[in-house]
Amino acid sequence: MIARGETRSDRERAASISDEELEASIAADPDEAGIQVDWSTISAKLPEPKAVLHMRVDRDVLDFFRGQGKGYQTTINAILRSYVEQTRKRAAK
Repeated sequence: MIARGETRSDRERAASISDEELEASIAADPDEAGIQVDWSTISAKLPEPKAVLHMRVDRDVLDFFRGQGKGYQTTINAILRSYVEQTRKRAAK
């Protein structure tokens, strides 16, 4: 289904729900009990775009990360980010 570009979402039904029906549906959801959200104060910040980087690394290092499967570049980024944050913490002391 997803491979064909389809989803399980019923967008037409979702678009046809009135605000009142939506609020009633949310109020009936036990996971939402007692949650009050003031949407007028919400702001969304788009993430900064990633920088394109061409660099040389040892083949065995690259093979290791590629061997981890899909998302290996994200993993490398997370490891580098952790290193930067830890280094900044030590420098701030």
